[in-house]
Amino acid sequence: MHYRTENDVVALACAQCHRYFACYLCHDAIMTHKFAPADPTAKSVICGVCHQTMDYQDYSQNECPNCHHAFNPKCVRHQDIYFES
Repeated sequence: MHYRTENDVVALACAQCHRYFACYLCHDAIMTHKFAPADPTAKSVICGVCHQTMDYQDYSQNECPNCHHAFNPKCVRHQDIYFES
């Protein structure tokens, strides 16, 4: 696993294969294609604590809208990898 803080609890879906991964590096290490960013309105993020699915707007609040577990605030650095602009 590439990111290992207590707040690294989400999985993000690749728009091409529709499979969830802890990060794009995990995806790219085992798949035959690069991680494809998702439409920001798609429910492409899942909370690893309570399994709530969410879109970019919910995810960008930096905590799960259901269980309120905090997300890693540094993930914003990778938003262009995970979501279409």
